[in-house]
Amino acid sequence: MRLFYAYVLTAMISLVGPAVSQDIVLGLSKQEIGITAFFDGSEILIFGAVKHQSEASSEGDLDVVVTIASPRSPVTVRRKEKRLGIWVNVDALEVDLAPSFYAVATTRPFDEVVSQASDLWHQISVRQLIRAVSVPVAVENPEEFTEALVRVRENDGLYQTLSGAVTLQDQTLFSTSVSLPSNLVEGAYTARIFLMNDGDVVSEYQTSIDVRKVGMERWLYNLAHERPVVYGLLSLAIAIFAGWAAAAAFRAVRG
Repeated sequence: MRLFYAYVLTAMISLVGPAVSQDIVLGLSKQEIGITAFFDGSEILIFGAVKHQSEASSEGDLDVVVTIASPRSPVTVRRKEKRLGIWVNVDALEVDLAPSFYAVATTRPFDEVVSQASDLWHQISVRQLIRAVSVPVAVENPEEFTEALVRVRENDGLYQTLSGAVTLQDQTLFSTSVSLPSNLVEGAYTARIFLMNDGDVVSEYQTSIDVRKVGMERWLYNLAHERPVVYGLLSLAIAIFAGWAAAAAFRAVRG
């Protein structure tokens, strides 16, 4: 399958022609992901090619960085301590913006591919994407809260650093795959591809992946948000019917 995509990209490059200024030609195995009741995750294949404008532009070793990010939203991070034998919340920090899912794949270890200046300017690592602007005065060491958020989501597979996962052939064709978990949040996910040279960004390409609930899940979601009273009555009716059916089945078994 990846070989097929490589042939497709070679044809795409030949059709682009010398007058086009694009440095990256990109393709995705899917640009829409439907979430259903049986959705257990998905995998996206990202493949592309580097178009060298001249002999000079292809000098030096190139690296490719691929990122996929969910929409960012606020999140509250709490710190707990054990007091009198009970775990209680002692501090909390409101992170203004943080992605619920983020994956970054590179041709080599991240620190060898991306310089600190490039990371700061282009927000490539997940720590650069997390923004905590309003920090309470009482909170000491606020960076510990963001580090805790990253650590927890890394353990849950929501933040992924995939070093060496991008394959770059002949400094031209590249490909990688990213596994998406089953607990995806809806929204327009952003896929970015960075062409790197000696830690600096040479070129950047961006596209979107639409993640939406479909079918019955979409209908229930819309009903809950647009007509909450009807949704509540429907849930109550289903609960009553389920209780009656369980009682009837129990009586039938005993009888």
